[in-house]
Order: sequence, then C-alpha cells, then structure tokens
Amino acid sequence: MPVKARKTRILRYFWIMSGTLKYLLNMKRLPVVILMVVAGSFLAFKTMGTGTADPNPPSKYEDILRLIGKMLAEAHYSPQSINDAFSKKVFKKYMNDLDPEKNIFLLSDLSGLRKHETRIDDELKGSPVEFFLAAGKNFNTRLEEAAVTYSEILSNPFDFTLDEEVILDGDKLDYPANESERKDRWRKKLKYLALERYIDLLDTREKNRGKEGFAVKTDEQLEKEAREKVKRLMDRTFDRFRHKFNDDDKFSVFVNAITTTMDPHTEFFPPVDKRYFDEEMSGRFFGIGASLQYDEGNIKVSSVLTGSPAWKSGEIQPGDIIIKVAQGSEEPVDLTGFVVTDAVKIIRGKKGTEVRLTIKKQDGTIKMISLIRDEIVQDETFARSAIVKNVNTKTGYIFLPEFYADFDRPNGNRSFVDVAKEVTKLKEEKVDGIIIDLRNNGGGSLYDVVQMAGLFIDEGPIVQVKDRDNKPTVLKDKDRNVLYTGPLAVMVNEFSASASEIFAAAIQDYNRGVVIGSTSTYGKGTVQRNIGLDTESGFSMTDSDLGTVKLTLQKFYRINGGSTQLKGVNSDIVLPDNLEYLKVREKDDEDALPWDEINKASYTNWNPGYDIKTIQQLSQQRLENDNTFQLIKENTEWLSKQNDKHYSLQIDKYREEQNAIRNTIKQLESLLKLKGELDVTALPKEVNRWENDKNKQERFQQWLKNLQKDIYLDQAVKVMNDMISQQNLVKAKTGDEPSKKGF
Repeated sequence: MPVKARKTRILRYFWIMSGTLKYLLNMKRLPVVILMVVAGSFLAFKTMGTGTADPNPPSKYEDILRLIGKMLAEAHYSPQSINDAFSKKVFKKYMNDLDPEKNIFLLSDLSGLRKHETRIDDELKGSPVEFFLAAGKNFNTRLEEAAVTYSEILSNPFDFTLDEEVILDGDKLDYPANESERKDRWRKKLKYLALERYIDLLDTREKNRGKEGFAVKTDEQLEKEAREKVKRLMDRTFDRFRHKFNDDDKFSVFVNAITTTMDPHTEFFPPVDKRYFDEEMSGRFFGIGASLQYDEGNIKVSSVLTGSPAWKSGEIQPGDIIIKVAQGSEEPVDLTGFVVTDAVKIIRGKKGTEVRLTIKKQDGTIKMISLIRDEIVQDETFARSAIVKNVNTKTGYIFLPEFYADFDRPNGNRSFVDVAKEVTKLKEEKVDGIIIDLRNNGGGSLYDVVQMAGLFIDEGPIVQVKDRDNKPTVLKDKDRNVLYTGPLAVMVNEFSASASEIFAAAIQDYNRGVVIGSTSTYGKGTVQRNIGLDTESGFSMTDSDLGTVKLTLQKFYRINGGSTQLKGVNSDIVLPDNLEYLKVREKDDEDALPWDEINKASYTNWNPGYDIKTIQQLSQQRLENDNTFQLIKENTEWLSKQNDKHYSLQIDKYREEQNAIRNTIKQLESLLKLKGELDVTALPKEVNRWENDKNKQERFQQWLKNLQKDIYLDQAVKVMNDMISQQNLVKAKTGDEPSKKGF
C-alpha cells in the first residue's frame, strides 16, 4: 500500500467513515502469511464446548468475544495477560478508532464510559457484552449533533484573512471539554477543507480567465462554492455512518481493537469479509466482471471484463451508476453510503446465483438488470515478466504483486508455479540475469515462498518457524534441481513484507543474489492461520457464520537465526526513496511483537561469482555521481517534517506553506521518473497478451511504459550488469560457473 504524495498536501488526514475506518486508519494492513497446518499447541482448544444449557443463552456478540478470549489466551504465539491493563488499552484504541480526530465525543462521554474501561477483559471471559453497545449508542447520538453542527457552520461564509491554525492530528488533542469547544474544532476542520477548495477554485479562475465560454465568478461566489463542495463531502460521510455503520460494523471494529492490541496482525473477519479475503488471495471470485469506482457518492462502473456476465448482458457500460443490489428476488440493498469495497462484497457471491442490479444509465434512465454470477479470474494480479535490453546484456524482469495461492482448487494459480513459468520463458529468451520485483508485495502463502526460493538454490533450509512452545521447525527446499543458476537480484521497499521478506532473506543469506531497495523492508515476521469460530467445537477449519480470526500462531526466522520481525531485511544496495521517512513499518506500531533470534540453521553458501562489496562500491560510485537520489532523500526528509497535520487557516500563509510543499512534491515526482527510457519490452510471444480484451491490453502497455521510466529498475539493471561483468571476469580467469561451493 504505497503512500502517494498529493500535489497540494502531504498524507492529507481524512476523517474516515465506518467499515473502512479501521482499514484505512491502519495503513499497515497487509496480506498475510498463511501456514498450511495448524500449530499443535492450538489443538487443545478444540475440546472446549459450550457447557450445559443456559436458560439465558448468550448473544452472538457474547459467543464471539468468549471464543476469541479463549483463543487469544490459549493459542496466540505471545499472549498478553487479558486483565485490566489489557482492557484499558483496548478501551483507548476503540474510542480512538470511533473518533480519530476527537471531534465527535466530549470529555464527559469518556468519563461516562470509564466504568467499562476495566471490564472488557471480563467480557472476553463470558460477562455480558456492554461496552461497545454503550459506546456505539453514545457515538450515534453525538454523530447527529455533529451533523447539525457542520450544517450550521457551512451555512455561513468563512473569513480566510484571520490568522489562526488547525490541528487535525487526534493524537495531539484531548477530547473537547464542552459543546463550544467541539463546535470550534469542527469550525476549524471545515474551514480547512473549504480553504483547500477555495484556493483550487481561485487558481482555476486565474488559469482560465479570458478563455471563451469561461464564466468568471467573484471571490464570494467561489467561497460559497467551496463550502458547498465541503457540504457534499460531509453529507456523504455522515450518510455512510447512518447507512453502513450498524451494531455489527461497530462490533467488528471493537473486536479488531481487541485482537490488534494482542499484535497488529491478529484480526477478526466477519463472514463476508473472510470470503473477500480468500478471493483476493486466490485471484478468483464469482461475480459479474465489472470494475467499480467511487465517484461523488456513487458506485460507478469503470470497465467491463470481456466475456464476463456483465459483458455478455450487453446492458452494462462504463459510466453506469449502480443504485441498488439484490440477491435474486430478495429485497434490494440501497448503495447509499457504500464505498467500492462494500459494494463489491454484496455483488460477488456463489457461482450460478442471481444478482439483480438497479442501474442508472448515463442518459438518466433507470434499469434493473439480472445477471448470473460466474467465475472471474484476476489474471492481471498474477506474476508477469518483461525483458530489459542494454548495450551488451539482456535482463529478465519478473513482477510478483503478492504470494497468491488458490487453496480451494488443486489446479488453481500458485505464485511459485507462475514464477517458475516466467523464469522458464526468460531462459528461453537467453537472458543474462533475472530481477524479481517484490516492491509493495505484502506477502501471502508461506508454502509458495519456500517453493519459490527453491527454484534458485540447491536443496536446503529456507526459513525457520517457531511456535509458542519455542519449538523451531526448519522449512526446507527438498528439490536438488535448480531452475535458474544465473545472476539474480531482488527489488524491495518499505512495503515488501512477510513472505517477501522470507524470500529476500533466504536469497541474501545464501549469497544467491543481491537485494536492492530501501534501507529495510517492512518487518513482519509472524505467521497467521485463519480459524473459524464455532459455538459447538470452539473452532473450525472452515468458514464460520460467527466469523474468522486470523490468529498469530508462530514467528519466522531467517536461516541465519535472526527474525525479520521489526528489523525487516536490510538491502545490500540501498536506494533512497520517497517512503523512507514515513511511519509505515512494523516498528512504528506500538503493539508489534519484539525482535529476537534463535540458532542458525545449517546451510552452505552459494558461490555467486562476484564480490558483494565490489558490487556495493560500484553502485555507491554511481549514486555519488548522480545527485538524483540525494535530492530524493533530501526532499523526502523535508516533506516528512511537514506532515504534522498542523495547518494555517490564513490564506496567504496557507498558500505559502502549500506552495513550498507543492513545489517539493513536483520536483520529487520529476526525480522519480527516469530522464531517458529503458528499453523494456514484452516477451515476443506476449506482445499482444490480452488482445481479446482492449482494457487489459491497454493496462499491460501502460505497465511496460511505466517500467521504461522507473529509476529504481534502472539502478537494478545497472547492478545486474555489474554482477554479470564480475561473473564473466571470474569465468574468464577460472572457467568456473557460479555454484554452491562455499564463498
């Protein structure tokens, strides 16, 4: 999830609504490593039953909390004591998740809810569920008060000449002491949002002044227009709260406040979210084959997949707005307040089932369209390759967005199988070296990463895994065959996590290749398993109507003994980037598990045929002679210091601040694009890879075009050329090929 700098601000702080609240606030949410077997220590939990019949049976919420409390205490890799201290942390996190900017609740609300502060641990042990319901009821009341407040404030003009500031970082604020203080907090927030839009409108007016047909509006008219834009934004936000933030949604946020306090990657999925998660992991789902986008409060069709149910119907086109969705003949769900993820979850379903869409066409007509769901394969998310040609070399490039695995289909796509196919294709093209790009790859299947690393080494350990009983297990590549023995480089960045870190670490520890990228990767060194909640048996290995917990069961370690947890993998070749100073890594989460190390596994180094220190020196010389990366480092460091969410509301000062930021970002965007162009092409047999789907083919061409301007790929290719040159020198002198002989 790379964070992109916006042209007019740095990481602009939005007050996010409802179901996506937790997701977007936790910017470090990443795909997970999934273990294929359940840790033995967890099996004891299986025997827990519900006991004798209760004349007052617990509610669904109480069942879920009780099961989760048991699961965390008895099976989590490193459980905290579920006591009053733990309860207080959950209380604080949940209240912050509901009101991150501290402009909904009053200080008196916190005082009134304090009686629950040390009772959450009791709820996890079977006491009646009360806190989240009380907090939610309070939230709903204060929300409607805030709705009246923002409407009232936006009905009057703002004075942008007053010298005042706004703080939008809730961590730097306490809850407002009274209604007057809360109203002033809303006034400043809304004024900030209006000021942004007002300046944009002023700039547009100046840019178009004198053009035929352009109506020049007065400052007063533009100020009013800016407020109207903010009003529409707030209306949509509050509509989402009203329509898409019921008790179940609040409960999911509450449970995740509990699980992520135990560690950032133990999460709760309601059934529909679990299905969506599995679909994203497998790259397959049953739906209609239309891509959606959020546009001014509407769910709009952005493209239609050739051959899909939507395409075959002939009745759905890009630009259509989906108003309602019904499951067959059931009552339709109004999509008011929905974001794209919400809409996708209810449009998808089981193969062969009917979904009815109420569509508003671009001419304004309303139609109800019935479609039968079919399998949709997200093949654009699978591994793909290209060739980068240089004067004397030809480098193969493999892009892997995640370590995907279709666990439900024996012949479904597996990332290691697909990468093996790409390697074979590149070998047929007689490439001199291969670069594997794991930038922004958040992880995935542990089995697949072990198998994928085995494509590049002889048999041997790939990663060590330890459970809560401190019993380490070494996961090995048992295949003595090596698919590719040539020069190898791995590209990473701050969002390369989990399975990506296992792969990069193994390649680095074996001296099999060179890791290129940010100072370190993300730092997620834990293993999770999806466990369904079941009132009868305690847990299930299948999906559950109560939901699923993605539970941290184990921790993984490099074969050199060190964990990747918190520290990540340090790159051999460090290239400054625009994410370095952002607080996005595992180490920036206060609930993250600590770093440690275990004994080293037994393995034999690969002889790569080059000296890594020489490769590093050659790269450093290039960087010293090219000030591009130094400027990237300086600009990024400066921008990170501006990201304090503390802004002037005086128009001249705000303009000055934003102009400085805008100019720096503009320079950074320019620096991040290669001045020339790399010679990047598709493989000869894949030039028209998606010739039957115009949209896919256009996106494929754009992907190649982006690679041609990628300064990091350019540096990786230069490093690869150094590796090839060094190996050629060694071969010329000794006649030896790189091998597993010791280094």
